Amino acid sequence: MAATYTFDVFTSLDGFGSCSGDGDWGGYWGKQGPELLEHRLAVYGAEQRMVFGANTYRQFVEMLATSSADSEVFDPWVTRMWNLPTTVVSRTLEGPLGRPDATVVSGDAVDVVARLKEESTVPLRSHGSLSMNRALMAAGLVDRVHVTVFPVITGRTGTDPIFQGAADFDLELLETRTLDGRTQELIYRPTLHI
Repeated sequence: MAATYTFDVFTSLDGFGSCSGDGDWGGYWGKQGPELLEHRLAVYGAEQRMVFGANTYRQFVEMLATSSADSEVFDPWVTRMWNLPTTVVSRTLEGPLGRPDATVVSGDAVDVVARLKEESTVPLRSHGSLSMNRALMAAGLVDRVHVTVFPVITGRTGTDPIFQGAADFDLELLETRTLDGRTQELIYRPTLHI
């Protein structure tokens, strides 16, 4: 049986994954709360393998290297996620990555993840890696889309549109919850709309 692959992403209500330097939102758009942080820690507590594209991996490395110890970059769930076994799909990065459980696999993400799904004994999860995950969704390799919607509209400062350029999908809602009375978590099963 193939391993389940989850595309996990944070977004503003208007579909942006981050905001420009002109925005003063901060991490989580300033809307994190204890329930969200505890829930994220539980989500990443399960045994799983992370899958990142090269750009997202580089961004995480840079954020970790340049952030202060009290930054949300070091929230416990992020630390747990970062320490999970990881596959980085890249044609530009070369290993070793300086982490014992992180490997670089060169090639097309669709081929790499299809192989990982067949070989992995644990679920696969990706946080971010937007263009890679859009391609994986189009190829039918994403089993779950885990969207955390923060209660903000970033029309002026929003960057990184989550689904810009994606194919069309029908979504079956599998789970929903409200965290801290304001942030929505939605888990869908995507099906390519034909």
